Amino acid sequence: MDQRNTGEGGSPAPDTAAGDTPAGGTIDRVATLDRLLSLIDAAGPIESITDKYFTNTRRIVDQNGSVRASYAVFMRRRVIAALAPALRLLSRYVPEADVETFHEEGQIVPSEKKLMQIDVPFARMSEVETLLLQKTGFPCVCASNAYEMCRAVPYASFIDMHARHASGAEMNLLAAYGASIGSEAARAADPDVRGFTSSSQDLTAPLYGAARGTGTMPHALVGYTDADVVQAMKYLMEVLPEDAPVIGLVDYRALEITDALAAARWFYEHAKLDQQGRTFGVRLDTHGGRFAEGLDYERSVDIVGEWVDVDGEYNIAEAVLGTRAFQLDSGNVIVDKVRRLLFGTGVSVASIINTRRALDEAGYTEAQIVASSGFDMQKCQVVGAVKAPVDAIGTGSFLPATLSETYATADVIAYDGVKRVKVGREFLFE
Repeated sequence: MDQRNTGEGGSPAPDTAAGDTPAGGTIDRVATLDRLLSLIDAAGPIESITDKYFTNTRRIVDQNGSVRASYAVFMRRRVIAALAPALRLLSRYVPEADVETFHEEGQIVPSEKKLMQIDVPFARMSEVETLLLQKTGFPCVCASNAYEMCRAVPYASFIDMHARHASGAEMNLLAAYGASIGSEAARAADPDVRGFTSSSQDLTAPLYGAARGTGTMPHALVGYTDADVVQAMKYLMEVLPEDAPVIGLVDYRALEITDALAAARWFYEHAKLDQQGRTFGVRLDTHGGRFAEGLDYERSVDIVGEWVDVDGEYNIAEAVLGTRAFQLDSGNVIVDKVRRLLFGTGVSVASIINTRRALDEAGYTEAQIVASSGFDMQKCQVVGAVKAPVDAIGTGSFLPATLSETYATADVIAYDGVKRVKVGREFLFE
């Protein structure tokens, strides 16, 4: 496959094979993305997994004479270019294709701007179009979402925890590849960004420069120990790699502060694992049906107000949003969502601050806080705006909110060099 890039600007893209991680490691994308191709191969012959009308078109063109077609691929929303999966697919199934990309990997692409143009024998490309579009839109949207999340909370590292929300390994690879590219783009835009550094899966960990998956513990393990988070940590220590942090999940009994302090006490004072170079943290994953221990709405307002040195819940919301956005939201739709994220139930900003203060007051200033539960772009914007004291965020919410966001489109815009496209898509000639 002949590939060239004619785009300008954007973050410098690594080869689709490898790039440098912030720690100086190497991201082996070829091996990881080749696993994606293996999954496609395992699904059966192309004609069984493509749209039937494309197979019919291929048969017609085979019988009546092929032409060289020029395909333009674009999306109807703003994305970040994360095209390596699509390009790898073309290289495997249509090696004779001449592909021109218009944006570097990691570059922001406005809506309805061409991502790539493919010049190829029509009969060879027809059946591959469905597979190409499947591998184009999804990682580009994940990249865009991850980019915004990383920029919003630059001081926190992110753990990719989307696996359980995906439909399987193919979606895992596409989503994680997109998140890794969005994270790299965020670092290129702001060197202070920590971004995505790990994954909960061995499968996708190499995309973040990690040798293996990482994680904390599930609620099921805490339940197995009769809700004893310290015992769960002891069990976890027996199976964790020696360099892995020890993170206790502290919301099982609705006693986040009590169990965080108990876990810290065991780690620092009894096991003295910090003296062995181990890192300790607590994970907050309080569900949205209740307040964290020691909090109610009014107390949460007070805690956040003290943190940002602003009095009054609406004044705090205005400080987060900015005066213009606050005034434009005359119906309080956005303001009310911001108030819920700041002062409401679940893993609120107030809960994070309250946990940090409790750990610090007990002398556990080195203890880290990992937050999870609903950390999408909006929640990250609010957390970052007040600089809530979170060390890491576990999230899969870079996944598209709606599947229709991910729909990429391909149109043939020329046949043997003669421009021709359906009415309304003439902008693709540019």
